[in-house]
Amino acid sequence: MVIAENERKLQQVLNVYDEILSKNEYLAGDEFTLADLSHLPDSQYLVSSERGMKLFTSRKNVARWFDQISSRKAWEQVVKMQMEHPGAFE
Repeated sequence: MVIAENERKLQQVLNVYDEILSKNEYLAGDEFTLADLSHLPDSQYLVSSERGMKLFTSRKNVARWFDQISSRKAWEQVVKMQMEHPGAFE
């Protein structure tokens, strides 16, 4: 019940993001900012599951945005370090 309730809340937020991202490349406009960067860790965790991935991919603009921000070279290096050294960042 708690999971379903929070998933509904997240869906509502992602719906708002999808609307914002239909008009902007990024959350705060057309440049990558801290608003986008701050979403990477939690988003990366969410999309690691099929259920979480579907929350993102079912929204065209959110999917495009996450693909853009998560494919930045610096973020890819962080993910690589986490995979090479599990538990080191906990």
